[in-house]
Amino acid sequence: MSDLNSYGFGQTGSISNVQVRNRVLRNTYALLALSMIPTVIGAWLGVAMGLSLFSGSPFIGFIVFMAVAFGFFWAIEKNKDSGVGVLLLLGFTFFMGIMMSRLIGFTLNSYSNGATLIMLSFGGTAAIFATMATIATVSKSDFAGMGKWLMVGVLLLIVASLANIWLQLPALMLTVMVLAIAIFSAFILVDVQRVINGGETNYIMATLAIYLDVYNVFTNLLALLGIVGGNRD
Repeated sequence: MSDLNSYGFGQTGSISNVQVRNRVLRNTYALLALSMIPTVIGAWLGVAMGLSLFSGSPFIGFIVFMAVAFGFFWAIEKNKDSGVGVLLLLGFTFFMGIMMSRLIGFTLNSYSNGATLIMLSFGGTAAIFATMATIATVSKSDFAGMGKWLMVGVLLLIVASLANIWLQLPALMLTVMVLAIAIFSAFILVDVQRVINGGETNYIMATLAIYLDVYNVFTNLLALLGIVGGNRD
C-alpha cells in the first residue's frame, strides 16, 4: 500500500507546526524592528538632556540598572500573552535607550569621528545579526547546547566588569568588550534557532532575548571602536 505521507496525508500537524514557527519568527522580527524606535528615542532624549546616570558611582548604577531591568523582565513574563506585554517591552527598550545615551553622548563629545563610529557600530551589528540569523536558519546543526556555556560566559563578563570598576585595567576592559561581542553574537544564533525549532513559541519573549543580544553587541562594538578608532582631535 502506498505511503499516505507521500501524498501529503497525515502531515497536517507538521505543516501546522511549521506555520506557527514561521509566524512567531515573523512577529519576532517585526517587534524587534519596532523596539528600535523607543530605543533611539530614549538615547536621543538622554543625549539631548545630558543625562549621566550614576556616573559618579558605577557600582550603585549597576545595582539600580539590574533592579529596574529585572523588574521589567518579571512584568513582561507575566504579560507575555497580551498587548500589555508588548507595551512593557517597548517601555523596557526606551529605558535601555536612556541607559545607552551616556555611551552615545561620550562618543559624540569625545571623538571628532563619533557619528561615524556610531554608524559603523550600527552597520557592524546589522551584519552580525544577519549572519547569525542566516546560519540559524539554514544550518542543520543544533546550537541549543551552546546556551548554558554562553550563560557562564555572561556571568564571567559581569564579574570581570564589576572587578574592573576598581582595577581600572585597560587590557581587561578590552578583553571584556571583545568577549562580549563574541558571546552575544553567538546568543543571536542560539535565540533565533530556538524560535525556528519551536523551542520558543512566544514572540514577545523571543524579541526580548534577541533584543538584549543585539543591544549588547552594539554597545560593546561601539565602545571598542571608540578605543581603537576614535579621533580625539
